[in-house]
Amino acid sequence: MAKEEPPSTSKDLQELQKKLSLLIESVQNNPKVVAFLKSPVGQYLDRHPFLTLTLLVFVAVSAVPVGFFLLLVVLTSLAAFVGVILLEGLVISVGGLSLLCVLCGLGFVSLALSGIIIVSYVVVSSLISYWFSPRLLTQHNSSGNCQLAMKSADLEGLFRE
Repeated sequence: MAKEEPPSTSKDLQELQKKLSLLIESVQNNPKVVAFLKSPVGQYLDRHPFLTLTLLVFVAVSAVPVGFFLLLVVLTSLAAFVGVILLEGLVISVGGLSLLCVLCGLGFVSLALSGIIIVSYVVVSSLISYWFSPRLLTQHNSSGNCQLAMKSADLEGLFRE
């Protein structure tokens, strides 16, 4: 009671075998493959088919992890590049705003210090001119203040010499 395969299945297998043999023939006739097989490495691999199969399987199996690793490297590099640009932009922006705030603060401080210096200069010069005015010295001399009269006499003596 053996089942016979339908005739279409054997015909499909023959067609598949024909396509596979055409593929193998096209690979073997490729000029790059012919040049590789004539090289010393190609001849060594031709004499050792188990090593060739092992190498082929290793390359095929390791292609996926190597591809993922290279994708990870590229994505990480892009992320780092974008991150550095964003981080650098953030640092420059924060630094620029900080510098602007510090310079504005220094401007207000210098404005206040200039105002204080000008007011102090006006007040001190007014006090000095009031304290050492000739009008005040003559009023004190006439009122009988001996110490001021002596000081003014000493000052006049110094200017005459």
